[in-house]
Amino acid sequence: MLKYLLEKEFKHFFRNPILPRLTFLFPIMIMLVMPWVTTLDIKNINIIIVDNDHSRLSERLIRAIDVSGYFRLTDVTGDYETAISGIEYGTADVILEIPSNFEKDLTNTLTAPVQISINTVNGTKGTLGGSYLGQILLNFSTKLTQINGNDNPVLSFAPRLEIVTQNRYNTYLNYKIFMIPALMVILLIVLCGILPALNIVSEKEKGTIEQINVTPIPKFLFILAKLIPYWVMGFIVMSICMLLAYVVYGLAPEGNILVIYLFVLLFTLTISGFGLVISNYSSTMQQALFVTFFFVMIFQLMSGLLTPIRSMPEWAQWIVVFNPPRYFIQAIRLLYLKGSSFSDLLTEFFALLGFVCFFSTWAVFSYRKSQ
Repeated sequence: MLKYLLEKEFKHFFRNPILPRLTFLFPIMIMLVMPWVTTLDIKNINIIIVDNDHSRLSERLIRAIDVSGYFRLTDVTGDYETAISGIEYGTADVILEIPSNFEKDLTNTLTAPVQISINTVNGTKGTLGGSYLGQILLNFSTKLTQINGNDNPVLSFAPRLEIVTQNRYNTYLNYKIFMIPALMVILLIVLCGILPALNIVSEKEKGTIEQINVTPIPKFLFILAKLIPYWVMGFIVMSICMLLAYVVYGLAPEGNILVIYLFVLLFTLTISGFGLVISNYSSTMQQALFVTFFFVMIFQLMSGLLTPIRSMPEWAQWIVVFNPPRYFIQAIRLLYLKGSSFSDLLTEFFALLGFVCFFSTWAVFSYRKSQ
């Protein structure tokens, strides 16, 4: 009986003019485009420098900022009011004001104050821009040992501790590397979550569900036949994503591939079961779509996809405990980037296993043969 139900589901899938193409084209488009645009790397920050000193040291500082790669020098002026108007009109993000006697104070007292004004309408850009500029100023003062010219005194700074930074698991701090595993999760949520939510309700609208209801098919077999095709789809989508990640970005999983597919199986069954629950309670496809998009947004925004879970308020962290994508995103990132073993992911494994049992059971019992 299961064989004929699966045959029905796959025929229904391949006869659809859009779904087979969507299964292959959607992962390709997402993996080729989204890693380049879903980034929190802040570059090309517009900066205006107010140079009131016009000295050798101020010129060297301006060059250091210009060649850093983070800032785009839009203007060097001597008028602070002109610079602040750039902030007001949106042509500048940061203003650095170098005071008069900058070189003199730095030579005599080894200290010279500068003023940094930041446009923080975009808080992330403003905070990181200020941090980048502060680091450039620190490096400038550290590397500065003498002023060119025999008649100028030598600058001697107090000894500093040397800090050697070692970046683990993402050596070059490439945000694309961090986002690629998460984008795989989004694809599984969209394809294996939204499509099941439209499955049973579409049969209700077409009237074919009535023919199923008059047969002696058990509800368990009926729901299982609905879940298996999306499990297969999840494996295909994940394989395409992993292949593209390796070919295009040179990113190969550090962990065991079999463990990755085990978590793909659990998450696919979880999100598909959730979609079937929505489909069982929905009367129309519009209603199913609205409810599904609502939960998909919650899943993505509260899963640690873009923002760390520990940065959320405490009440939100308690809600995240019941968010299935949270565990899969954490597991796939640890497997892909850190090379964690299965024993390191027991919490995520049992959490997803519990969600599989819960949503699959709910999908079976919420399906009513008398429509």
